[in-house]
Amino acid sequence: MDLLLLILLSIALLFCGYATYGTWVSKWLNLRRDLSTPAHTLRDTQDFVPAGKFYLVNQHLSAIAAAGPIVGPILAGMWFGWLPTFVWIILGGIFVGGVHDMLTLVASARHQGRSIAEIIKDTMGQKAFVIFLLFLWFSLIYIIAAFTDVTASTFAEPTHGAGIASASMLYLALAFVMGLVIRFFNPPLTLTTFIFLPLVFLCIWLGPQIPLYLPALGRLDLRMTWNVFLLGYCFIAAIIPVWLLLQPRGYLGGFFLILTAGVSLLGIIVGTISGGKFPIHYPAFVAAVNPQGLPLLPILFTTVACGACSGFHCLIASGTTSKQLNKETDAQFVGYGGMLMESFVAVMALGTLMILNNEQLAGLKEPNQIYANGVASFLNVLGINRTFALNFALLAFATFVYDTLDVATRLGRYIFQELTGWRSPKSAYVATLATLILPLWFLTKQFTDGHGNRIPGWKMFWTVFGASNQLLAAMVLFGLAVWLFKLRLKFKVALWPSLFMVLIAIGSLFLIIRPWLAQLCEGHFTADPVGITCLALFILTAFLLAEGSKIFFQRPPDTAKRIKPTPTPDSPITDTQVSG
Repeated sequence: MDLLLLILLSIALLFCGYATYGTWVSKWLNLRRDLSTPAHTLRDTQDFVPAGKFYLVNQHLSAIAAAGPIVGPILAGMWFGWLPTFVWIILGGIFVGGVHDMLTLVASARHQGRSIAEIIKDTMGQKAFVIFLLFLWFSLIYIIAAFTDVTASTFAEPTHGAGIASASMLYLALAFVMGLVIRFFNPPLTLTTFIFLPLVFLCIWLGPQIPLYLPALGRLDLRMTWNVFLLGYCFIAAIIPVWLLLQPRGYLGGFFLILTAGVSLLGIIVGTISGGKFPIHYPAFVAAVNPQGLPLLPILFTTVACGACSGFHCLIASGTTSKQLNKETDAQFVGYGGMLMESFVAVMALGTLMILNNEQLAGLKEPNQIYANGVASFLNVLGINRTFALNFALLAFATFVYDTLDVATRLGRYIFQELTGWRSPKSAYVATLATLILPLWFLTKQFTDGHGNRIPGWKMFWTVFGASNQLLAAMVLFGLAVWLFKLRLKFKVALWPSLFMVLIAIGSLFLIIRPWLAQLCEGHFTADPVGITCLALFILTAFLLAEGSKIFFQRPPDTAKRIKPTPTPDSPITDTQVSG
């Protein structure tokens, strides 16, 4: 079988899922074109601004699709084979991830653009609100730890790492300058794009010419040194104004995402039609080969993670996207459709593994290397220099990670300040530092597999990150099921996937920390950060489920409390008239 055939099959399946199940969920939610959204009722030209659905879905996709749908599918494919990975990406995106994202977006839009945490507070009470914030904070810690170490592994790679690190620093400096230019000179966005986007390619070319080598810090090896450096970057990025770095870097990163996926697909099409290239070599099924020797069920689901479902998406959908939703009916295209687009990115990432045979895979141990090698092969078919294409793919990978690190650290700061109620001038610094302490502890430790062989920390963290991420999605779906139940809407569309993901995630976490729990039961306590934080997630999950379950056994509220659509005060606005 050729890779192109499988990609075309994925497009067809995802489109059918959008047209059928996505449409049914939209009808069950009673989405209305005449319901006034917060983008109109609270329009302030800064946060609440209506945007056309085609403009908004691109912005939403660039925010939710970081390195997760690349690393997860490649790892799952390596550990369990490409076929079960492919099946879960498609089914998970259609029946779990898409539902999670669209429901979060709609719920936020119907609560005046408020966050998912505030919606849970309204629905389930103050205690559930605090529990959910704690749960969210622990999940963000694993996100920061996993993605920081993935990036550090890229920069520490002996062949191309120093050049990619240099190109990455140049790219961040370029985004910094772009933020200053936009802030103080306010040029047209089109002109700014035409100036700064070509300079990104100059950074890609220039980086290998001036490679950046970091000296090891004391007992830390090069990867750990980069971890410390990147966590320092996270600290700075989380406290400086968003216009200075986060916004311009995210804007440029969006182009990377679209350009990488689009050009790669074109390369696959040209290579298959013209030369019969890119047949599938990697086996459909393999024995479990992950570092901890964990089984396919349930670890497959939590390893794929963001490619099929991501709890992280609720922060974007209810944080920024809901404030720009022009019409309620756009939620299906932006929320549900955006998730299925990310699933397609995951299929493309899986494809970079599927074209490798055992001999080729022997020299590519890390997902970033596999992804970059595949993208370089796709681009090389189009006549693009392979070395440049490889550097382009590695920098694109690092760029996707920056999207996650910036947002996750800043959100961790917000949550810590919300939990403590600390609002002094120094609170931002203390809250950011508190969020980064545990990742720093994790990423300066040595990890070994079951045979005593040393392995990168992110390989240990990825299964925990995936499990906590899926558990977060499950808790959000559970909270949304309670919300739908109180409105007398079809709540089971959220409840069943929620319970399924709870079982999957809890099972995964239990298998991961089972050795530590066994020692604990025998009276031998060790300060294992993974075990301690996973146990905290167990406890928080139990409390949150208990709080929500009480509502299901209560009498449903009167139908008079259901949300009724009200005509928007604005005249009908078409997508072409709304620019955002």
